[in-house]
Amino acid sequence: MVQHILDSSAASSNRTAASKTCLELLRYADHRTNLASTDALPRGRNKDARAWLSAALVYQYDCWSTLKYANDTSLVDKTMAFFHSSVIATGSDALSMVLNYDVFGDKTGLWGLARTERDGFWEPAPAPGGPGQAGGVPRDLKADVAVCEKGCEYESVQKAVDAAPDNAGPGARFVIWIKEGVYEETVRVPLEKRNVVFMGDGMGWAKPDDINWGNLAPGLKFGAVVGDGFMATGLTIQNTAGPEAHQAVAFRSGSDLSVVENCEFLGNQDTLYSHSLRQYYKSCRIQGNVDFIFGNSAAFFQDCLILVTPRQLNPEKGENNAVTAQGRINPAQSTGFVFQDCVINGTDAYMALYYSKPKAHKNYLGRPWKEYSRTVFIHCTLEALIMPDGYMPWSGDFTLKTLYYGEFENRGPGSDTAKRVSWSSQIPAEHAGSFSVGNFIQGNEWIPALLP
Repeated sequence: MVQHILDSSAASSNRTAASKTCLELLRYADHRTNLASTDALPRGRNKDARAWLSAALVYQYDCWSTLKYANDTSLVDKTMAFFHSSVIATGSDALSMVLNYDVFGDKTGLWGLARTERDGFWEPAPAPGGPGQAGGVPRDLKADVAVCEKGCEYESVQKAVDAAPDNAGPGARFVIWIKEGVYEETVRVPLEKRNVVFMGDGMGWAKPDDINWGNLAPGLKFGAVVGDGFMATGLTIQNTAGPEAHQAVAFRSGSDLSVVENCEFLGNQDTLYSHSLRQYYKSCRIQGNVDFIFGNSAAFFQDCLILVTPRQLNPEKGENNAVTAQGRINPAQSTGFVFQDCVINGTDAYMALYYSKPKAHKNYLGRPWKEYSRTVFIHCTLEALIMPDGYMPWSGDFTLKTLYYGEFENRGPGSDTAKRVSWSSQIPAEHAGSFSVGNFIQGNEWIPALLP
């Protein structure tokens, strides 16, 4: 049906673009569904199957959502209706069945509709809290190729990515050394480029008012990272569009089992699009203002510095900012954001504004982008800019009865939970381990241990 839309859309650039995007998303959905049914489930890898079917549902929903903005023909309307009633519904049912099988096994009498922590349901947490936490990008990597402004094999990061072998097997990494410089290009790591590693010379710490910061460290903008096993270390990645541009993604990732360490992401609205699948961010610096960490992945942020930056051209008048906007669309999806041992603060420029008029500059830990949004903060330092109520609604009471926003043993002036909104939660101590690296993203199975 989507191909028919494309074939009939020569006169509509908007519909053509939407149908091409949708076809690509459906290719990803088919890939993940096939992996779940032919690889994960036969080998008893239920958590992998759940992760991949969760992603397939994201892609199917995104296809439907993309067509929504090009719905100017009866064919598009019929296709959207089919997706809603059949494709997405079937994907949801399949995911729910795998969830039940993973949790209850052959005891089908216990199977039922997916429930969440908000319902008081907690999955068994077999992995201890420790494994996977002392990991990251391996320290002994050797470059396969180098990128620099002059004198290397490549002067373009994208050309180096293109040179990586297709469909590399487990452990076969392709390491690209991105030397210090300014790389003003949009980089895409496609599905077939697995285990690509970006190794930079170190992330730069730009001055708050410095636009041309790129001489401090590589500066890239990503169209998307889709190939599994992606790793990055020592990079600064920035979208330089500025606050007046509204949505301006610096980094988008749908790479399963990806590790990003010691990287800096700079932007304003929607800086980091953690789109889908299992992702691990360690010791990163993420800067923005409106919903600047968003998506529907299962993402774990550890030891990261999360900074709010001035939002408007005239920011002194005040604003409402949300750090996160997690987009889980189905209660059976194994997705959500976990922040552990992170610091939530503002840049020096923003904090000067905040202290000049604290009541005008309102900052929240998150707001629910989709119905089953899930975000937790564990052992984090929440600074003074965080509002006492902690979270803000998206629109009216949308999602307020189905989301899960949890906190556990945070510290700092913004961590007082006495005035938190009634629809947020305190994580019971006996269930805090459900959000460990090992249990939430199975990180103890795939995040490389650091060498001494």
